[in-house]
Amino acid sequence: MKKIKTSNKLLVKILVVVFVVIVFPIIYFSIITIKAYFDSQTIVNKIYSSNKLTLRLEDFSQEQRLALLKVEDPNFYEHNGVDLKSPGAGYTTITQGLVKIYFFPEGFSPGFLKYKKIKQSLIALAFNSKVDKNTQLDIFINTVYLGNIQSKEILGFQEGANAYFKKDFKQLSFDQYLSLVAMIIAPNDFHPIKKTEKNKERVRRINRLLKDECKAISLSDVYYENCQDK
Repeated sequence: MKKIKTSNKLLVKILVVVFVVIVFPIIYFSIITIKAYFDSQTIVNKIYSSNKLTLRLEDFSQEQRLALLKVEDPNFYEHNGVDLKSPGAGYTTITQGLVKIYFFPEGFSPGFLKYKKIKQSLIALAFNSKVDKNTQLDIFINTVYLGNIQSKEILGFQEGANAYFKKDFKQLSFDQYLSLVAMIIAPNDFHPIKKTEKNKERVRRINRLLKDECKAISLSDVYYENCQDK
């Protein structure tokens, strides 16, 4: 009788562990993903009605679009919101970047056991299935963080052009445009004013990448080590 009771207690403990470790996370993340799917269009509608989108994708030349995507998200139009294979893509797609802003208003860090990164990736899958790619880019080009000047955040390419070059976006030279693109990976490290030489070096590497003079060698090779001057 004692052995049966002990076995039953052990079975209950195992079932509790299985529920906590496997079943509960599946239920939790499923609810998060479904909610994100239905919230996505509402979020997009609010963004478009806020009149904060000063630029549209059609304001970018084909050359500018291709450069932005090759640097920031090489497989953007093909992936489902998450990309873990394209060399140079890093661990955050444009879609995941938008998810960070609009689904994690309290701020984002991967968290314990990468919990938030998993959550971010699942939400990105839902967001991507609901919001078309060009709309995502419309939002991204207006909201991407481009450092700060005198404690004022610079958001989007129009603000970046005004802040760093005293120009309207459409008046930027291609290298000035790339100077802003170069910032995206780490705005404080590649700040055009505070870290001018580092920004210029990254622009040089990006130019070589765009001309196919070099290639990213791995997913995490976001600094294009093969593209540095030799």
